[in-house]
Amino acid sequence: MILPGLISVAFYRRRPTTVQFVLSLVFTILVSGLLGYWQDYGTSRVWENTIVAIIGGVILYVAILAYLIYGYLPKHPHTPGPSGAPPSAPPV
Repeated sequence: MILPGLISVAFYRRRPTTVQFVLSLVFTILVSGLLGYWQDYGTSRVWENTIVAIIGGVILYVAILAYLIYGYLPKHPHTPGPSGAPPSAPPV
């Protein structure tokens, strides 16, 4: 359900693009809503439970994505640049 944005983090170790993030969030909302609606179809609380399922799906998606981005992705080490003046050319 939340694969488009999480695949790039988990397997390719890079941040998901905006398109992947939006598509996976939309997919999560749709599937969570359908599952919430289908679970209580025919009851008086069907819309309340659908909204709760959508909110729960989004919270779960954001929590997993935040963990993968901030906890799983490697930290980019700071590479020290040349310090001081650049080397001068040898005298001619």
